[in-house]
Amino acid sequence: MKTIADLEVAGKRVFVRADLNVPLDGDTITDDGRIRAVAPTIAKLAEAGAKVIVASHLGRPKGAPDPQFSLQPVAKRLGEILGKPVAFATDTVGDSAKATVAALGDGEVTLLENLRFNAGETSKDDAERAAFADQLAALADVYVGDGFGAVHRKHASVYDLPARLPHAAGDLIATEVGVLKKLTEDVKRPYVVVLGGAKVSDKLAVIDELLGKADRLLIGGGMAYTFLKAKGYEVGISLLQEDQIPAVTEYMERAERNGVELVLPVDILASADFPDLKTKAPADFVTVDADKIPSDKEGLDIGPKTRELYASKLADAATVFWNGPLGVFEHPDYAGGTTAIARALLDTDAFTVVGGGDSAAAVRTLGFDETAFGHISTGGGASLEYLEGKTLPGLAALED
Repeated sequence: MKTIADLEVAGKRVFVRADLNVPLDGDTITDDGRIRAVAPTIAKLAEAGAKVIVASHLGRPKGAPDPQFSLQPVAKRLGEILGKPVAFATDTVGDSAKATVAALGDGEVTLLENLRFNAGETSKDDAERAAFADQLAALADVYVGDGFGAVHRKHASVYDLPARLPHAAGDLIATEVGVLKKLTEDVKRPYVVVLGGAKVSDKLAVIDELLGKADRLLIGGGMAYTFLKAKGYEVGISLLQEDQIPAVTEYMERAERNGVELVLPVDILASADFPDLKTKAPADFVTVDADKIPSDKEGLDIGPKTRELYASKLADAATVFWNGPLGVFEHPDYAGGTTAIARALLDTDAFTVVGGGDSAAAVRTLGFDETAFGHISTGGGASLEYLEGKTLPGLAALED
């Protein structure tokens, strides 16, 4: 896989496929981590004299313009981070995009409107996707893939476009792949994996793979209640995927056979009401043993005994991968479990990887220093699929 160092970019139009899919509250960006992550690649190309065309998706518009998913606020923030103006094209391959790109001088940067405003970006029809890739290719001379959070998608700008232009991986993707190799090749042990998040179905494939690689799996978040139910515990009205109980049961049995320590919560913060995440009003909850969740309550965070247990299971780790919050961290009363995991990672001497998505957002939201962790990934789904051993279309497209 070539890198930027292998490209001649001075005076050329360089298309950078970034992942600028940031959370928005109206026009306000609530977490700019993904913008900051790709900014060094954009700055490097601009400093080398390239005419930089940045493109990304945001949210899930249905193949047509939708103002709530406009990248205009991102263009403003990107310009602030780069310390230079970023022109904004109000479409993807139309008159505005063509005119904005044509006006670029060497070292200047533009951002195209949301790629998913064009149905060809995400189409499952190869011809429709290819037609959009052809239009994008007409805007540029060189392609740089640096949107790690999208490389597991077979989309036009990720998969089809690199074949039409000289291409290379950006610095962010090169870093992400290098880190993930440390989790899959010659892993330093003990190797501990912390998995949280809402749905166990989202993590089944990675659990299946990790049962042959990890030394310990610590389970939390909404997905934990399917494991607890599989053990015969009462989980009340907690998030539950009953159809996944047979798979979870088999995984627990296989973990025991393989000598993999699979650790579940021993106590839970439970409430009859889901918290108000806007007002952050104090929540009414009880702390109960994991096998004694009241029938009218749902688990919303791991309890203090579990936090202490999980910290002890992380203390001697040499490698840690963490994906998914341990509770409803957006509310201060249920942020304790996620906070405890983050602190435990900082207290260990292990190589620590925070696997993107909500866990990366939690690290920033809860006020931790990002640089204190070994690596914070920009792609939760992409990280998981890489660990599952899948071929990621966007990475395959960058290989020669």
